Amino acid sequence: MAEPPRTDRPGPGTATRPPRPTSRDVAHAAGVSQATVSLVLGDKWRGRVSERTAGLVRNTARELGYRPNLAARNLRLGRTRTALLVVPALTHEFFARVYTGAASVAAEHSFGVVLYPSPEGVGPAKDPFASARAALDGVIASSIASEALAAIRGTDLPLVMLDSDPAGSGAAAHVNLDIADAMRQVTDHLLGLGHRRITHLASAVTSWTFTVRAETLAEAVRGVPGALVRTVPSALEVHAAREAAERALGGPGPRPTALICDSDVLAAGAVKAVRKLGLRVPDDVSVTGFDDLALATAVEPELTTVRLPAEQVGEHGMSALLAILEGREPENTVLPVSLVIRGSTAPPPSA
Repeated sequence: MAEPPRTDRPGPGTATRPPRPTSRDVAHAAGVSQATVSLVLGDKWRGRVSERTAGLVRNTARELGYRPNLAARNLRLGRTRTALLVVPALTHEFFARVYTGAASVAAEHSFGVVLYPSPEGVGPAKDPFASARAALDGVIASSIASEALAAIRGTDLPLVMLDSDPAGSGAAAHVNLDIADAMRQVTDHLLGLGHRRITHLASAVTSWTFTVRAETLAEAVRGVPGALVRTVPSALEVHAAREAAERALGGPGPRPTALICDSDVLAAGAVKAVRKLGLRVPDDVSVTGFDDLALATAVEPELTTVRLPAEQVGEHGMSALLAILEGREPENTVLPVSLVIRGSTAPPPSA
């Protein structure tokens, strides 16, 4: 019987795929050892290899099209090189920007970031995997209480908290925004313009960041002659904010001349309420926001608001987690914020 034809040989005209370059190929082309290649591409070269040599190895690997076998390396290390970023919601631009920052740092270190919204918002978050310990190297959580992450973390998964109570337990590092300073900047701006009747359109969500805003506002006006702050809670959506602002502006007693809103979303609803009542922003009522989302410049007039560096929050959070995984001491960071003054604030009406 004749031997059947072999099927593993390329036929006429069929291009053969070149062999995948190895670390040995990179080492040979760069004129260094394989150990040096491993140190550089594993991002462990600092203090062991010169910056010039590290650059040479990276450039050579890029030119050859070399890609490390991450699956094999991770198996050796017992790691997945994956971090979980837990946020209250996927629909808010702030959290999308936090993810962008975290993912950019992660990519530089061959890490992946899985974005996961807590099903209950700021409440307890369920484990998105059969076992988070088996699927993740660490957890980063934004604007959520650390106690809400017990089901995900287990007992030993490292945790970095973002925009959360720095006194909270269980986190190896915290990255926060200077929320108190943010609210002081807003309040000082309005008081400086002459406003004394202020309504705080406050988020109805119970969390550290919103508590700090309310407490700081109350402290900032304390002792200012004639200054009065009234708090009106609202869900974090435009329609609810419009209704809450209408109640504040149309209620009994002197009308407030300024609305301090806990987010740009609430501020957008407040602007709609002012117009619905036949008033004008900022001639009759000044409105301020928080976050400096794209929405802040989409409304008319554009919002005076606090710019929060969300991308930097994500970057610092991922850097802190990487430090923990590498056995280094992570930094607890408080990021500065800035007030952006636009057309939605002006001195109160004289009448």
